[in-house]
Amino acid sequence: MYELGLGLPFWVIVLIWLTRVIVMALISILLAWLGIRAMDALNPHIHKRQRIGESPVATGLFIAGFFILVGLVIHGAMTALTAVTTPILGYIFDFRTLGLLAISFVISLLIGVALFHIVNKLTPRIPFLNVNKSPEAVGIYVFGYLIFFGLILHAALTTPL
Repeated sequence: MYELGLGLPFWVIVLIWLTRVIVMALISILLAWLGIRAMDALNPHIHKRQRIGESPVATGLFIAGFFILVGLVIHGAMTALTAVTTPILGYIFDFRTLGLLAISFVISLLIGVALFHIVNKLTPRIPFLNVNKSPEAVGIYVFGYLIFFGLILHAALTTPL
C-alpha cells in the first residue's frame, strides 16, 4: 500500500487530503443530524419544524445556523492534525479520529443538555417553553443549537490527540 509523502505528486496528496475532508465533513454532518434529533426528543414541547416554516425570518435563521454549522465542520476537517506518513486508506478513514469525534460529540451533547436543564431549573421566572409562541423565537433557538453542534464538532475535529 502506498504511503503519503514525497513519493507521490503534490496533486495526488491534495486529492487524498480533499477526500479525507469530504469524508470527515459527511460524518460530522451525520452526527449533527443525530444531535438535532436528540434535541428534538429532549425538548418535545417546542415544535421546531412546524414553527420555523411559519416565518421567513425563522427560516432564514435556520439556514444561517446550518451554514455556520457546515462552515465550522469543514474548517475543522481541513485543519485537523493528521499523520501524513500513514497508508492512504488509514489517512482517509482514521478510526482514532472518528472515535474521538463520536465520543467527544456525545459527551459534549450530554453536558450541554444537562447545563440547559440546570439553567432552566435555576431560572424559574424565565419560562423556556415560551419560545414556542413565536416562529422567530424558535428560529433563534434552533440557530443557537446548530452553532452549538458546529462548535462541538469543530473542537472534536481539531483536538490534537
